[in-house]
Order: sequence, then C-alpha cells, then structure tokens
Amino acid sequence: MKKIGILAAFAMGLAGLAQDKTPAECVNPFIGCADNGHCFPAACVPFGLVQAGADTGNRTWRYCGGYNADDASILGFSQTHISGTGVPDLGDIRLQPFVGTGGTNDFRSAFRKETEKASPGYYAVTLDDHCVAAEVTAAPHAAIYRFKCLKDGPLHLLVDCAHGMGSANIVTSDVKVVSKHEIAGTNHRRGWVRRDYSFVARFDRPSTSVKALPKNPDTKPWQHVFDFNMKAGDVLSVKVGMSAEGGVEGARKNLAAEIPEWDFAGVRAKAAEAWNKLLARTVVEGDDAQKTSFYTALYHLYIQPNNIADVGQPPFHSTFSCWDTFRAAHPLYTILVPEQVDGFVNSMLEQGRRTGFLPVWTLWGKDNQCMIGTHSVPVIVDAYLKGFRGFDVDDAYAQMKDTLTKKHESRRKERWDLLDKYGYYPFDEIKGESVSRTMECAYDDWCAAQFAAALGKTEDAAFFSKRAGNWSNVLDRTIGFVRGRDTKGNWRDQFDPFRLGHGAGTANDFTEGNAFQYTWHVMQDPMSFIAAMGGKEEFVKKLDSLFTQPQKTEGAGFVLDVTGLIGQYAHGNEPSHHVAYFYQFAGRPDRTAEVVREVFDKFYLPKPDGLCGNDDCGQMSAWYVFSAMGFYPFNPCGGDYVIGAPQVPKVVLHLPGAAGTAAPHTVGSRVPRDRTFTIVAKNFSKENKYVKSVTLNGKPLGSFILKHADIMAGGELVFEMSSSAR
Repeated sequence: MKKIGILAAFAMGLAGLAQDKTPAECVNPFIGCADNGHCFPAACVPFGLVQAGADTGNRTWRYCGGYNADDASILGFSQTHISGTGVPDLGDIRLQPFVGTGGTNDFRSAFRKETEKASPGYYAVTLDDHCVAAEVTAAPHAAIYRFKCLKDGPLHLLVDCAHGMGSANIVTSDVKVVSKHEIAGTNHRRGWVRRDYSFVARFDRPSTSVKALPKNPDTKPWQHVFDFNMKAGDVLSVKVGMSAEGGVEGARKNLAAEIPEWDFAGVRAKAAEAWNKLLARTVVEGDDAQKTSFYTALYHLYIQPNNIADVGQPPFHSTFSCWDTFRAAHPLYTILVPEQVDGFVNSMLEQGRRTGFLPVWTLWGKDNQCMIGTHSVPVIVDAYLKGFRGFDVDDAYAQMKDTLTKKHESRRKERWDLLDKYGYYPFDEIKGESVSRTMECAYDDWCAAQFAAALGKTEDAAFFSKRAGNWSNVLDRTIGFVRGRDTKGNWRDQFDPFRLGHGAGTANDFTEGNAFQYTWHVMQDPMSFIAAMGGKEEFVKKLDSLFTQPQKTEGAGFVLDVTGLIGQYAHGNEPSHHVAYFYQFAGRPDRTAEVVREVFDKFYLPKPDGLCGNDDCGQMSAWYVFSAMGFYPFNPCGGDYVIGAPQVPKVVLHLPGAAGTAAPHTVGSRVPRDRTFTIVAKNFSKENKYVKSVTLNGKPLGSFILKHADIMAGGELVFEMSSSAR
C-alpha cells in the first residue's frame, strides 16, 4: 500500500514519458562534468547536505566540483561537493578502497568509462588498479557505500580527513578511532570559507588493524588506512553521517535517523523516489535528447540550496550563489517548489542575523562575499511580491534597509557613502569593479524600492528609486557603453570595451566581464535604457553588434568565467542571461527567437562538455528550463516573464498544491487542487523557430509579458510557431 501511495503521488507527472522511463531515468548526471561546467555525478537527494561520489582531482580551477569526465583515474570518494561553481571548496572525508599496495602516493586508481554509472541518488564505478567495484547512494545528511573485492584481500580503506577541494586546508582536527567499527571527529577547515564539519563513519565488519600515514607535505594529518579480512566477492559496507553545526553527536543522530540499517538498496530506492516525485512535477515532450537536457537541468536546479540543519532542526539552507541564481533559479523555485521558498527566505534572514548583513554568497552557513551586490534582496522581495508570507516581513525589510544603507565593518565590497555622494562608484576610490558594482547595486535598490512602496514606506521608496537610476551615471551616451568615472566626473581614459576585469584592487571597472557585457545590465528599467541608447532603432543596431564582435577574451588577466561567446555575448556567465530578451522591448521578438535558438544549439548539449560555462548552482540550467518553455524573468523580481520562443513541443507543469504537495502560497487566493499550466508550441520544428502568435487560455496574450499569477492559477499558454520572422 505504501508503494502504491508513492506511485500515485507523482503518477500524473509521468504522463507523456515513455512507460519504461521515470523522470529520474531521463537525467544524465554526467552533463556539465567536463570542460568548465564544474558539475559532478555524485549521489545526492534534492537540497541535501551530502553529495557523495568520486573525485578525479582536487586542485586547480578544473576541480571546483571535484570531478572531470575527461579524466581516466579516481582519487577517491568524498562526501560533499558544490555544483557548478567557479571556486573550489568542500570535498570532505575521502574514502579510497584498495586491494594491494594502493599504487601511487595519492592512492589514485585508473577506471574504464564503461564501468561508470550514475543516476539521481546513485553512482558506481570499478577501480581497476585497486581491484574494487564501488557504489554509493545518499540520504540528506548521510551516504552508504558498498566496496566489493574483485580478488582476495585483505581490503584496505584509506580514510583521509585532510582531503578537500582547491587550497582548502585543515586548521584543527579532532578525529578518533572509536572502535573497530567506527571513526568520528570534527575538523575546522579554511578554504573559500572557514567552517567546521563533523562526521561519523561506520563499517559493517570489524577492521583488523589501522595505520596512521606519515605526516609529510603530501599526506598531511589525519590520514589512516584500515584493514579488513576479505576475499574475492566479499563486500565492505561503509556508512558516513555528516553535520555542519551539530558536532559529532549531530552527525551520529543524522546517520541513525536516515540510514539506521545496512540497507543499501532501500536507501537508493528512497533517493530515486525523492527525485522522481520532484522531477515529475514537470513533464516535457520532445525527443530523447530534449528530455535528457530538460530533466538534467531540473536535476541541477534542485541539488541546492542545501539544507545544512541537522535532522529535527528547523531548515537552514546555505549554498546561496545569489549573484548567479537571483536571475532565474530563484524565480523558477517560486513556480516549481513554492513550498521551499519561505524556508529559503527564512534562511537568508537567519544568515543576516548571524553575519550582520543579508547574504552575498553563502556556503556552509558562512558568507564568502566573493561577488558584488546583495542579490538576496531581489530574492526576498520577489517572494514577498508573489505573495509568500511564511517569514517575518518587518524583519526582512529592516534587514534589507540596514544592509543597503549602513556601513558594516565586515562587509568588504560596498561603500554607501561614496554611492550616495557621487551616484556611482568612482574608480579612483573603488579599486576594481566600479561600474559593475554601481549597476548591480542599482538593481538591488530598485527591488528595495518596490518592497518599501508595497509596505507604504514612501520616503524609503523614493530614496531607493533614486539610487536605482544610478546606472545612467556610468553610461557614456557618446559611445554607447558603460564606463568608469572618477570623483571629478571624468571618464576613464584609454577605454577598451573588450578589456575584461574581475576583482577588487584591479585597474578595471568590471566583474567577470567587460563593457560589451555589462552595458545591458538594466533589468529594472529597460525602456529608459533603450531611450538613453538613442531609441528602439538605434538600440537594436547596438544590440545586434554585440553578437557580431570578435570572439576574444583579453585584458586584466584571463577571466575564466567569460565563455560561451557569440561575438561578445557571453552565455557562459550570468550578466548576459537576460540580454536576448531585450529585443522584445524594442519590438524585435524575431531576434530573441534567433538568439535563443542559437544558444540552445551551441551551448546546451546532452554530453559531459555540453555546457558552455559553470552551471553556477543551477542558474545556467534555470535559463535553459525557462527558455525551453518560452518565457524568461528578464526582471527577476516581481513576477513578470518576457515571452521568448519555446524550444520543446510541450511542457506541463503540475503545480505544487495541485496534488496536496503544498498549500497554495498566494495571499487571499483560492486555487483549484487540479492546477496544471501547459505550454504548447504548435508546429514546433527546427525550421519553425519564430513565434507567430501567443494565446493564454484561448485568448490573445495581448503583450509580451506573462504574469506569475497567470501561471500559478493554471491554464494553457499556446505558441503558434512559424518559419517566418514576420
């Protein structure tokens, strides 16, 4: 009966899929695992703390996610990973089984690709050099492994507590062998953030001996090898529980709650069930490649934000890559997982209470402040404007105002006194990123103005509205580019729109980009921007020229994130993600359709190197999902979606609340329990990439804006596609 109930919960979502394929079976976790996608095939569950799987390396930018599909050897299996970021961290507690000597000093083993398998919640591979078949599955805070000997043992198991991604290193460590069946401890690590993590690892058979490896620069402390009397065909099972804030006891409780038995198959089935239930909310029609790309994009979206609170504690989500994800990932969460949104906002508010300001970029409950702006602000305001009320609105507004107006000693990249004095960040006072900071902060201020106005705080609304126009103070209308200015109002000399910049302390005015890419960063006021660029006709000419420039990256060092180039449009990095939809505001929907199709054909392919840039915690994937459906949150705060051109024949959204999965979230609304929102692209084909007409529930849409409320009320959006641009 329990199984029947589980199937019924998402049976509607399976309609339209091949009868022998579940949504999870359409996912290919290896997509984005080569080139610079920085994804991984590790086993995890939606929004879980643990992502357990193979590492093929752990140093340099290549291994931000710990894995590269082009590699032919595996370093071991670690318990935590970050999906698709441009900075490495995590990679906690490496396990590496081996029969024999272990080979090289780093215990690496070759493997054959044909032995490697991955699906949501599961990973398996054969370590050829070590004569071990390994597999792993995961729960939210724990993982369970099976290591099978392929020849007579003993089997050895390296437990490496010093392992981590990038330059992370252990500052303090308190790890103990508790018994022949268990080790446990807490490490304090310094990497992208300074953090503590605790773990408990248990074996299903007793170890016969344990040896500490020598402490030298290559091995570092705490690395031990455990021995087990085993022969060919025998299996060692290992369970690992993790805790971010609860110490060893928290890790022990998490493990006991989530994997109490040695039931590998049961844990794997539960993980697959969780993924199927979530993925089945969205049903896509199309060919196999389209389904694989679509469901894998959703899978990447749902890996994070990670709930790092222990079992039984109120949720506390982290891994908020806000500079990336405010643009499309968080708006997509409000549609597909609205029951999570209040928890995300509450986590941001709790982070603000801990840090003193709202989140910039949080990991493991710490803020690394690696990017610019405070883009938790649009996430919080968007939730409020869409009717979410499961958080303290007064606290949210107070924290927002405080964050955007007051000096915070620990905040590294904002100077409100300068911004208020000049109306922009002058490059002779702000060393590096002055233009990008001005424009990103202006967008946050626009969001703050909407929040203030909605709460009746008219003075604050006027203040933030004025600052929201600061983008115009760095737009040099004589050349049609944004450009650095000093405290005297002078434009930066020797201006080169191709010159890339990134980071404080550089003699450049941009963040992970250049003037070609940042000039368009005015999502809050597109019509004023178009007017400032000379009107619609001149604007289209200027925007067209973006896509025909030389594809080159130069200046201020090599900025690795500027990828996926069409001219100087850089789809591999987030500031470009709304740009194709700008054409709609200038009356050229045909150009939106052309650019979106080109991006799909070039930069979203169902293979390991199929992503053109870092997936960045699901933002690249969110762009794909929205654009495949035919609309996009050009301005990601407030609930307006700009019509584009769908890239699949049909998508059905089974909206949460429809089958009892979540209560309707819109204040004052009564939403039917059978809500679905269906997007149909009539006559869709490779040739028919243009949109001839759009109807909503049988009536002409009337504009190029689709409202969030229209989606959540349920209905049908129909695009009539054509091979003609006119």
